Amino acid sequence: MPPWRPLSPDLPSVPPRDLPPTPGVTLVQGGIDVSVYAGHATAVWVSLFEPGDVDGSTEQPVPLTERVHGWWWGHLPGIGVGQRYGFRVDGPWDPAAGNRHNVNKLLVDPYARALDGAVRWDPAVFGHVVDAGGHGDDEIRSASDSAGSVPRSVIVNPAFDWGNDAAPHHSLGSSLLYEVHVKGFTQRHPRVPEHLRGTYAGLAHPASIDHLHRLGVTAVQLLPIQAFTSEPEIVRRGLTNYWGYNTLGFLAPHAAYASARDPQGVVDEFKGMVKLLHADGIEVILDVVYNHTCEQTRHGPTLSWRGLDNRAYYRLDERGQEIDVTGCGNTLDLTHPVVCRLVLDSLRYWVTECHVDGFRFDLAVALGRGRGDDFDPDHPFLVALRTDPVLSRVKLIAEPWDLGLHGWRTGQFPPPFSEWNDRFRDAARSFWLADVANDAAHHSGHGVQEIATRLAGSQDLFGTRDRGPVASVNFVTSHDGFTLADLTAYDRKHNTANAEAELDGSDGNRSWNHGIEGATDDPETLTWRRRSMRNLLGTLLLATGVPMLASGDACGRTQGGNNNAYCQDNEISWLDWELEPWQEDLRDTVAFLAGLRRDHPVLRRHRFFTGTAARPGRPPDVVWYDADGRPMSTQWGDPGERTLTMAVDGIDHETLLLVAHGAVTERVVTLPPVDNIEAYEWLWASTWERPRPPQGLTSPGPVTVGPTSLHVFRAVPFDRP
Repeated sequence: MPPWRPLSPDLPSVPPRDLPPTPGVTLVQGGIDVSVYAGHATAVWVSLFEPGDVDGSTEQPVPLTERVHGWWWGHLPGIGVGQRYGFRVDGPWDPAAGNRHNVNKLLVDPYARALDGAVRWDPAVFGHVVDAGGHGDDEIRSASDSAGSVPRSVIVNPAFDWGNDAAPHHSLGSSLLYEVHVKGFTQRHPRVPEHLRGTYAGLAHPASIDHLHRLGVTAVQLLPIQAFTSEPEIVRRGLTNYWGYNTLGFLAPHAAYASARDPQGVVDEFKGMVKLLHADGIEVILDVVYNHTCEQTRHGPTLSWRGLDNRAYYRLDERGQEIDVTGCGNTLDLTHPVVCRLVLDSLRYWVTECHVDGFRFDLAVALGRGRGDDFDPDHPFLVALRTDPVLSRVKLIAEPWDLGLHGWRTGQFPPPFSEWNDRFRDAARSFWLADVANDAAHHSGHGVQEIATRLAGSQDLFGTRDRGPVASVNFVTSHDGFTLADLTAYDRKHNTANAEAELDGSDGNRSWNHGIEGATDDPETLTWRRRSMRNLLGTLLLATGVPMLASGDACGRTQGGNNNAYCQDNEISWLDWELEPWQEDLRDTVAFLAGLRRDHPVLRRHRFFTGTAARPGRPPDVVWYDADGRPMSTQWGDPGERTLTMAVDGIDHETLLLVAHGAVTERVVTLPPVDNIEAYEWLWASTWERPRPPQGLTSPGPVTVGPTSLHVFRAVPFDRP
């Protein structure tokens, strides 16, 4: 296609104004107002397209002639819902100064509410000259037109019949988060109609909701649903970006996850999913990626922000090259007010117009890096989130690390943020897997102090600023890494399908294959593996804090040892709903444990333990005992100690015991005598393949617990009814 040439149609005059209209496209009487930021540009056009135009043959460019403070805008009469459009921007091409304008590139509106079409990876989408393999010179501006290779932004009708929709407003303390991929959850679900599998509508189908209710889920945490694209190098390997951490549009739902094919239908289907989940008491939390975009490094494509104003949107060094603390090629510059506003506007859109209930911020440290490139908990963006009357009222969850200098910041985010607690993940895996393997080999492990700290809510990390244990989002697995079943079946990653020569994915998994690598029919090995799964799930669901369960773990889902399945949009990642009996037992165990958490408020604390009585006449809110029923003392520092009893008491006059035994041999454990306690009722043990009715009353004193097992007892007082 020849280089793009602008037209100059007659436009109505626009009254002068001191401030631009609302960013993006605004429907007004008789047409639209259009506004876009391009602070270093010399000319900006909005290009209009007919529906179905994939090669740009119907393009009608309209210049935006009004400008102030770097914003360009205009009024277009007679334009409305359904219009396809994009931007063209001219300006300096000076890579050393960070300017990469190229009028030959059609650009996605950063404020687009919907997109039509997908990126076609050919040389035209790059602002610089490249060959068919993506190699070239990023200093030379490309003359190829990209209109036939990029999606169109689409104007949609914001109206939606929300009826009596109301947010469930579950407190964090009573929440069970469920991390889930929209497509992978129902792509193979036999009870979901085929045309709805893998879609927003499929996630809200009664069969899906039945499963969520059965597990006690209060909120789904969706892997990225903001419009995204695959990276060109992944496409060249014949794969796709499955997880979606490669954003193309911050306000547009990913169209491929909708059963609807038209852009308006995509938006409405997403909203309909939220409405249906709310009706069944389930909140919707979005995993959002504002740390980087799909434009990658300076060698990457020019699809939106880079062509609008590379210097404004991205963090650059003095040579105009990207400062990358994300590992994805670029980092959005949230110290720039326009970028900060875009992210805040995007978040408010999802809350106010799409009714979502919160956000999990990917690589959140990158969002709080100031001009000195260090993390600042009082960064203007974080302050804005905490003070915004809309956003400060929803759930805010940080992934508290990035790949930059001093990037690990767990426990350092300000309230009201909660944070993914990687220390909980590592402690649970070490105690129940890596250290058990050490015990089997007659080596010492890490003792019990770390797992005790995590069971009690991680006060060492979250005890400042009056945050409380709900600041800790506890997890054992997530989308990134081994599944729960694979943690117990693989000592090393098996990522051959990713075609990266096994160089991708973590090598430090704290997993244990129980003596056999991978799948096996050996009954003894399978018994041990399943008990390890139950130990990990019990630790997750009974610990103080906010539990997050990864989708499929309740059913023993495997990825065949792939611990980085980001590019596997296939059976490796999709949930298999044809369950074997042991998987049904595991699912019932998760449901039972979630029920224990729900029915016993002492497991859902909003404040840290103090070691003192909640009220006169009650025992301390937490007491730690050794295997002989004596308060812990010198055993805290013993790396060979493998048994711990945690007695928790609440203001509801209830005491529970959690007994964790992490050795490969059984042990006699003394249930401690406590004032006013007559007996203990055995509620659950990880040695049970499936939940059982309460096992009767046991007097304080010795009981035998099986190898590598977790147990829950309820204290029965003398004055019981």
